[in-house]
Amino acid sequence: MLVLMSLPLLGSRLAAVTSDEVVLTYHFNRDVRPILAENCFSCHGPDASKRKAHLALNDRASATGLLDSGVRAITPGEPQASELLRRICTADVADHMPPEETGHHLTPKQIATLRTWILEGARYEEHWSYVAPRAVVPARLPSGAAPPAIIDAFIADRLTAEGLQPSPPADAVTLVRRLSFDLTGLPPSTEDVDSFTNDHSADAYEHLVDRFLASPQYGERMAVGWLDLVRYADSVGYHSDNARNVTPYRDWVIAAFNSNLPFDEFTREQLAGDLLPNPTLSQKVATTYNRLLMTTEEVGAQPAEYEAKSAADRVRNLASVWLGSTMKCCECHDHKYDPFSTRDFYNLEAFFADIQESAIGPRETGMAVPTSEQAAKLADLDHAIASLNQVLDTTTPLIRVQQAMLGAALAPLKPLVYGSWYRLGPFKAPTFHAVFATAFDPEQAVCLTAPRSDALDWTAEPNWSDDDIHQLPGGDLCATYLYRTIESNAVQKLHLSLGSDDSLTVWLNGHLALSHEIGRDCVPGSDLLDLTLATGTNRLLLKVGNASGGYAVYCKASAIAPDDILLIAAKPSPSPAENERFAAYVRSIAPSLAAARAQMKILQAKHTALLNGMEHTLITQGGPARVVHVKVRGNWMEDAGPPCEPLVPHFLAQICAPGRPTRLDLANWLVAPNNPLVARVTINRLWKQFFGVGLVKTMDDFGTQGDTPSNQALLDWLAVDFISHGWDMKRSIRNMLLSNTYRQSSLAGELAVRDPDNRLVARQSRFRLDAEFVRDTALSISGLLVDRIGGPSVKPYQPEGYWTLLNFPPREWVNDQGEDAYRRGLYTFWQRTLLHPSLLAFDAPSREECTVERARSNTPQQALVLLNDPTYVEAARCFAEEMIRQGGDSDVDRISWGYRRALSRLPSAEELDIHLRLLDSHRALYLDSPDSAIAVSKIGQHPSPSDIDVRELAAWTSVARVILNLYDTISRN
Repeated sequence: MLVLMSLPLLGSRLAAVTSDEVVLTYHFNRDVRPILAENCFSCHGPDASKRKAHLALNDRASATGLLDSGVRAITPGEPQASELLRRICTADVADHMPPEETGHHLTPKQIATLRTWILEGARYEEHWSYVAPRAVVPARLPSGAAPPAIIDAFIADRLTAEGLQPSPPADAVTLVRRLSFDLTGLPPSTEDVDSFTNDHSADAYEHLVDRFLASPQYGERMAVGWLDLVRYADSVGYHSDNARNVTPYRDWVIAAFNSNLPFDEFTREQLAGDLLPNPTLSQKVATTYNRLLMTTEEVGAQPAEYEAKSAADRVRNLASVWLGSTMKCCECHDHKYDPFSTRDFYNLEAFFADIQESAIGPRETGMAVPTSEQAAKLADLDHAIASLNQVLDTTTPLIRVQQAMLGAALAPLKPLVYGSWYRLGPFKAPTFHAVFATAFDPEQAVCLTAPRSDALDWTAEPNWSDDDIHQLPGGDLCATYLYRTIESNAVQKLHLSLGSDDSLTVWLNGHLALSHEIGRDCVPGSDLLDLTLATGTNRLLLKVGNASGGYAVYCKASAIAPDDILLIAAKPSPSPAENERFAAYVRSIAPSLAAARAQMKILQAKHTALLNGMEHTLITQGGPARVVHVKVRGNWMEDAGPPCEPLVPHFLAQICAPGRPTRLDLANWLVAPNNPLVARVTINRLWKQFFGVGLVKTMDDFGTQGDTPSNQALLDWLAVDFISHGWDMKRSIRNMLLSNTYRQSSLAGELAVRDPDNRLVARQSRFRLDAEFVRDTALSISGLLVDRIGGPSVKPYQPEGYWTLLNFPPREWVNDQGEDAYRRGLYTFWQRTLLHPSLLAFDAPSREECTVERARSNTPQQALVLLNDPTYVEAARCFAEEMIRQGGDSDVDRISWGYRRALSRLPSAEELDIHLRLLDSHRALYLDSPDSAIAVSKIGQHPSPSDIDVRELAAWTSVARVILNLYDTISRN
């Protein structure tokens, strides 16, 4: 008998289990739906566009209703009158279902299951994961039983039903190693192990759990799985796969786990942190989630295509991460097995239609994210700049005098009138010096309209503007002349800022003003000239000489004062706004404020440098939403389908919000108490992390094609408990870890045959560490690991030339020096198309798509990586140095010390003998080949000790390499 836990939060969606429920032989969800989904739903399931005979076996009304043929597929209580059974049992090939060409065949047991189910009334059930979870506990437990005891009771009941017993508890050393790897991704220190094994108090284990949960490394451990889910990477993915700025998001995730940010807030801030009231810097950083998808910088890419790709990716990721559902197929058609429709897919897409971003092209730099130290410096600079601005913005009596004097001086002047540019050339010459020195005829006189004998004519360039670099036609060893007029109503100064590729000569009114024979690129401001204009028409002539390749010119002219200032000065009675503009101009040039302006320039330069030195991240910025249409068959080139509004899947509880629902409404819907999926999906991922396999084995598919829960009552209780206690991640994890189920031995015995996947959890699971933690473990054991949290991504050792295939532009991986070479694996630069080979060898994903569950392979390549990768060889060398220094005087003591350091135990007699023989053989090897020993000592950047014989260190390095290669070293049990 089961007792319902009180949980008002879920209201009427929680149904009590009553004592008069009919006991059925077979249940639709558990026994019947999997048979129909596998064999029938492709033609008679949720996808209406592919449905045959208008029969939907997923829907009771359709399955039991009268078909066009006049029969009923299912007649409840009457198997003999059910066309479904007749078709699957008939020997007539034309009538037999499933058709022969599908390759599906029902077994006699499956047929018997369907027959009994129909006989018992053909009771349909809504798919288990689409019904809100119920919080039930075994009645044998006393009221108020602790959550760990409730977990154990659920497991024990299932094991009893299977005729099994739980495994005995693991030993203390195994427990501390298991907890350390599960909660920090690192091996325990010898001190951790000794402290726990020597503490015999009743709450010693509980204190150990709490200490690891409070460790800063907990956030790093938890972040790895989440970063897989949200496809976090340092590169854009498509085409050139260039770098982008997103690392502050990774650090935000770490901090969120460490601070135990409730999962509902964790969800809101990522999906819609920008829509929260007065969002904080942290909440804005969280919205980087929406920008983590793959993008392209390919010039020829079609914006509409990549807009469609991005939109679809967001829907797929949302469905996988929060709903545990496969919606990818819905981009083109209704789901064939689950109730998700194509319209649902594009309705979800509409939630993200307000995100303002370019479909193609380089990503923006993003928002600056200062450290606490940088934020303090920035605040100081902002205060100093604001104080100085008060000085620069104040019109003192002295400034008023200077304003009056300048106004009187400028009053007679009118704005200059610039004529259009004209271009003549190219003129060829045999050498670059000849190009520069030859006085071609424009230097004698300029006549724009006179006929010429050399087929060259002056060409007007009316669209040329100042402050632009203009490319010039021609080729190697040639010159081009540029000419314009400048009208001035008085003698006055003219300032020119110039640039050229290559040489430059300037005349004003026939007088040489600049002669610069040089080879250079065209950079604005390379030459600065102050000239004097005459009254009337002034003639400006430039000559640009080119040595080779393309060439260009830059010319920006500035009068004695801006045009608007001259116009104001000429007015007898300027308006108040004009007077203020004139005063601001005077302050910008006043000698009395020169020191303040110089100081402002210094402060602004510091401000810019500080901002440039900060990490930046792409964030979500909302705006006008684009119109989303259903794309027929997923065709991005057509918007022929109906327009869509932001709506959640039609078969689930709907959002009630005024106006157009937003991403914040979507986030609130996800973590609403009556959402049947999110808590289950999240708890299932946690269970998998700590027990090796999820209660639902198909982590990304809670639909009808997914696996049924091995213990649904437990999953539902955990989900409801999670919600009712404020989505507290650490609390749920703690409850799992304090259970006796978690503390079981992982020795399989006959359970390896009876339950090879450990679905029943009659034991703990033993498995290899994830890629990042394999490397972290080696660095930790060796003493090289740098435990600094957060910061830019790092580049540890990677084979030279590995990035050769990266182009647009070509790139080279430069190994980091110093501490950055020894950071944890999750900080490694994540290049999607060319993932770091050491991570790749141990099954780290590229993160081009959401990764719900990593593969765990066991290959010879992995052993070769551990033996030969410079990271592991260097770690082994440093580990060997520690064994020599701290292990004692004898070889046996040193090997034993190394085992205690790496494996938290002593070596067996057989292990000790193997290592001693290896040590002896390699001592002899390196004694005969000291150059080989020296080569070993030079692997990695960590200096080799001068007080240890290099041959002895090399021999011990071989021992250390073997220890680091042991399966025990890289597994969590």
